[in-house]
Amino acid sequence: MIKRDYYEVLGVARTASDGEIKKAYRKLAMEHHPDRNPGNKASEESFKEAAEAYEVLSDGEKRGAYDRFGHEGLRRQGFEGFSGVEDIFSHFSDLFGDLFGGGGGGRTRGRPRGSDLRVGIRLEFAEAVDGVSKEIEVTRHVACATCSGSGARPGTQPERCATCAGRGQVLHQQGFFMIGTTCPACRGEGVQIRDKCKDCRGTGVTERTESLNVNIPPGVDDGQRLRLAGKGEAAPNGGVPGNLYVDIHVAEDERFKRDGADVYSQVSVSFATAALGGTVEIPTLEKRVTGTASIDIEPGTQPGTVQVRRGAGITRLDGYGRGNHIVEVTIDVPRRLDDRQRELLREFASLTGDPAAETSQEKRTFFGRKKRK
Repeated sequence: MIKRDYYEVLGVARTASDGEIKKAYRKLAMEHHPDRNPGNKASEESFKEAAEAYEVLSDGEKRGAYDRFGHEGLRRQGFEGFSGVEDIFSHFSDLFGDLFGGGGGGRTRGRPRGSDLRVGIRLEFAEAVDGVSKEIEVTRHVACATCSGSGARPGTQPERCATCAGRGQVLHQQGFFMIGTTCPACRGEGVQIRDKCKDCRGTGVTERTESLNVNIPPGVDDGQRLRLAGKGEAAPNGGVPGNLYVDIHVAEDERFKRDGADVYSQVSVSFATAALGGTVEIPTLEKRVTGTASIDIEPGTQPGTVQVRRGAGITRLDGYGRGNHIVEVTIDVPRRLDDRQRELLREFASLTGDPAAETSQEKRTFFGRKKRK
């Protein structure tokens, strides 16, 4: 299914302020709310489409990625939208409380929500750079396969609560006011199960260990977190499923240091190469961080000189190209010299007027005299 432009969905200009975006979404949420359009699939789809548009355009980072690269930019960030209407109510609970006077706008009032889960995943440096698909094992509660999550024995259905008429709340009059409280008969669920499923004992959920495939986008960094909507714990009696949060841990690579989308590395060259110029090989991020490239060392290169390889860094999560690879040049000073090498260096120092030539000769004479004694 081809997604529509989010600005078109909300009916706002691309320059719209946060206030204008929120106002437009509130209007659409009121118009297409499932409680006001029961059984209307088209209206429910519009409700979900508007929520996704608002989630993106109300978030500065997501909006920036969308403005530059559209839906593809969001996909690279790992944004997957919402798993369903109940996930929307849970995510925007405060907003719907403002719109409808609390409790998720009537839709989720009294309905349980499954717990969120967190798992950690370790990536090699190359996997974080290029992206990878990882399989993880998660033990969680899922909808009971026997009763499809209803909690009722197959062939039967939960019955509407006679006490609250399915509303999940009962009203009590106190003076001039009507006060709503959770229905004591159904505990706010609006239904009661007379004939419970034997496998889940009426809860609608069973525990299971599953293998889930997680697509890690290129450019993730250590400490970041991915949200998999609806992949957390299933809720009892067909409630709202929780989300699964994946914490990213990235191993270091001794050749590279990372700063956002930029990477830094060092290359050591001899004194002769620094002085005369030449070509050296450096490691790169290509070929899953096993690539190499040649860079030119200009004659007279000083220690600490940097070369910037633009666009050779890490893919930005917002989809806005790649960072840079910054290469710092260091000078490899030999620790041991033979007599001929020392003689040539003294001659070089003498020709350039370097006091080191004299100092070196004095030290040699002094130590020579000490040795003769």
